[in-house]
Amino acid sequence: MPPKYCAVNTKVKGYILGAIAAATYGMNPLFALPLYKNGMDPDSVLFFRYLFAIPLLGIMIKARGRNFKLQRKEILPLAIMGLFVALSSLTLFLSYNYMDAGIASTLLFVYPIMVALIMAFMFKEKITWQTALCILLAIAGIGLLYKTENGGTLSITGTLLVFASALSYAIYIVGVNRTALKNIATLKVTFYVLSFGFLLFLARLDFGQNVRIPDQWYLWGNLLALAIFPTAISFLCTTSAIQYIGSTPTAILGALEPVTAVFFGVTVFGESLTLRIICGILMIITAVTLIIIGGNITTYMVHFRKLFPKLSVKKRFSKKS
Repeated sequence: MPPKYCAVNTKVKGYILGAIAAATYGMNPLFALPLYKNGMDPDSVLFFRYLFAIPLLGIMIKARGRNFKLQRKEILPLAIMGLFVALSSLTLFLSYNYMDAGIASTLLFVYPIMVALIMAFMFKEKITWQTALCILLAIAGIGLLYKTENGGTLSITGTLLVFASALSYAIYIVGVNRTALKNIATLKVTFYVLSFGFLLFLARLDFGQNVRIPDQWYLWGNLLALAIFPTAISFLCTTSAIQYIGSTPTAILGALEPVTAVFFGVTVFGESLTLRIICGILMIITAVTLIIIGGNITTYMVHFRKLFPKLSVKKRFSKKS
């Protein structure tokens, strides 16, 4: 097979995988909201999501021939990062009780901008004019989402919860690249981060005594789907897409996350979609995409390189052809 054809085929595969990764992550509301309707609370939903996702990630680690060993200096950073990831999950899922899930997912997408700000204020990275312009564009987009066509506003509580979620996730992204964790394979980091994060929900639910269990058998499928689609499949497709097309295009494809959430929110749950909301979503997605393209942000957004052997995709395909 000609090398040029292999390269094109590889890129196509990478873009498809990147799109699948983003779209599956945007399925969080699709599976979570029916559980809320059945009487489950966010803590119980996340308790089962983490509980089911951890063994799936463990199987993935073993399938890649890796071990679970940790050095003593890595345990505390993993515990701290686990707390931030759990807080990010909790505040996002809590926000679904106060606003449309599609809007919440769009507001969450500002986390790359928060990463840029953290790097600027804590690590003295220069804020370029392009970054400043993107921040203003995102703020304008948030303003359009915040005020509805009829003059009403979004819940302040819900908005603050989403921003807390985005900030927690941004701190996690910076943290895994600025601590002893930066040299650990991301799959192992994610496994232990979820394991430590699970302890937060275990404690909040009085060590499992206050867990709300769905009373319909089919809702267990929703809990399992939360562990499989927005977690395992999204993670696997993201790592593969980065290997095929690189971190920047994969991060840009992340714009499909809020789009997917809005799609399901409108079509499945009857959430409103006005011209003002569409414009706000597009402004936020544009701002974040320009930030990703124009800076070193993906250095901190993506931490997957050590999951793969040193043999590049190009070499691997050359051997096949």
